[in-house]
Amino acid sequence: MLQRFLTWRRGLPLRFSRVAFALIPALFSCTCLNAQLTTDPVKSLTNHGRILLVLPFDNRTGQPSLEWIREAAANLLSARFASAGFAPMTRADRIYALDHLGLPQGFQPSRASSLKLAQTLDADYIVVGNYRTDGNQIEAQAQLVDVQHLRMTPTVISYGAMSNMIAVFDSLAWKLTRELDPSFSVAQETFVAAGQSLRLDAFEQYIRGIAEPDQTERLRHLTQSVKLSPGFSPAWMALGREQYQGQQYEEAAQAFAKVDANSEDTLEAGFYRGLSLMFSGNYAGAEKAFAGVARVLPLAEVVNNEAVAISRQGRDGTALFVQAASTDPNAADYHFNLAVSLKRHGKTATALNELGQDLKLRPNDSEAQLLEQVWKSPATQQAAAGSDAAAAPDPLERIVRTFDANAFRQAAVMLDQVDATHLAALTPHEQALKLCEQAGGFLRRGLLLEAERLYQAAVSTDGTVADGHAGLAEVRERVGDNDTARKEAQRALELLPSADAYLVLGRVDLAENHLADAQSEADNAIKLSPASSAAQELMREVEARGGTAK
Repeated sequence: MLQRFLTWRRGLPLRFSRVAFALIPALFSCTCLNAQLTTDPVKSLTNHGRILLVLPFDNRTGQPSLEWIREAAANLLSARFASAGFAPMTRADRIYALDHLGLPQGFQPSRASSLKLAQTLDADYIVVGNYRTDGNQIEAQAQLVDVQHLRMTPTVISYGAMSNMIAVFDSLAWKLTRELDPSFSVAQETFVAAGQSLRLDAFEQYIRGIAEPDQTERLRHLTQSVKLSPGFSPAWMALGREQYQGQQYEEAAQAFAKVDANSEDTLEAGFYRGLSLMFSGNYAGAEKAFAGVARVLPLAEVVNNEAVAISRQGRDGTALFVQAASTDPNAADYHFNLAVSLKRHGKTATALNELGQDLKLRPNDSEAQLLEQVWKSPATQQAAAGSDAAAAPDPLERIVRTFDANAFRQAAVMLDQVDATHLAALTPHEQALKLCEQAGGFLRRGLLLEAERLYQAAVSTDGTVADGHAGLAEVRERVGDNDTARKEAQRALELLPSADAYLVLGRVDLAENHLADAQSEADNAIKLSPASSAAQELMREVEARGGTAK
């Protein structure tokens, strides 16, 4: 098994375990981490049984121009599984494992090789599938492979218009989720709604942009994707990566800045934005970018780079260099940087100690060897000897150019366990309230699938919490299921009158042209929450349509 993936099951690697618990207070304040947590109290504290490997689908259309859908299927299903509380492997994980096994990225695995790949990644299930089309309609089929028991589930099928391809795969994801967890209660409409805002043409350009072997073509497709859909965060992230790799640092910084602050890529985008700004000479901007990441996840590489950005502005970054070296004492560069900073501020003896630590960890560090010679020798002796040391330039602190995304993912898993432990210690009523609070955060960001999952968990834990039913009512209203929305809103009002529940009923009644009822519900919402702009807007809409009442 690859050590990179064992952390899902067997705890954190030694280097991260030494610092992870120190990071927990900062991590708890990160809203973007919450999107990755499984907080359903009925689930295990680990991801055992929930790690999925979604393989690219088999193209059975006979059309090479539709080959891009192979990767699109895996991308869409993985995104929905993550929102449903599972732990799908990323495309980068899959490519890493294929490379480890000596297989090309476009490899179409057999069942035996799929199992080998899944075992390499320590996955519990594999998703395999195919798609075909008659030109107007697309049909997608998929099966789950239980890796441990070597069993395959029955085939599930989803079909629809090619123009609604995203909805077809979202529906397929829901059916597969129900196979994985028959008790899963989020509605199919919510899965489909999760992809409604995604333009198919922009998504196609994005998939082509991450799958093309030629960088020029990748850049072209990704640039087109963000033009078609300026709010499509994954495309901005991919574009930023390509521009960074191509040393287009100013353009990369702009792309990373467009990544959604609530996305799972936020911290990585912030780190590489900091690097892009650093290499563009914008040290103040780089400092701000690294500091933003460090407030959430103060990994050594982040803190080190923040200190470098401070130093490049002529200020003292020693305290942060100390923090980086303490966090990861086995990294030679952090001791080197601390030594340079200490020497620059007149602390030669301490600087030599840190340089000695660097050379213990990396004996062949020629720059450190030269600095040690310079710092240990009096200036007059250096000049008399005419040594190279006398002409040695003032050294610069070293920049860490790679982001340990795996450490972030490990932290998310750790937080999952910590959060679930805290949740389990609460009473059922307190659990339900906490779940409603988390669900509300997802709902405000438009993440309906995540919101419904947690509201369902809250109602299952304690059905007397009105907020759970009111939240479900709003989710069901947003996905167009007015009957269930009405039912849940009425149940919420029976438990505890709230403006939110009245507003759902009012909007549903307005949509169904029940104007008198809608007006009454808007009035009740205003009484409970006089400052509510949503209640005022509903009342204005009712009054504007007053002459059309039948």
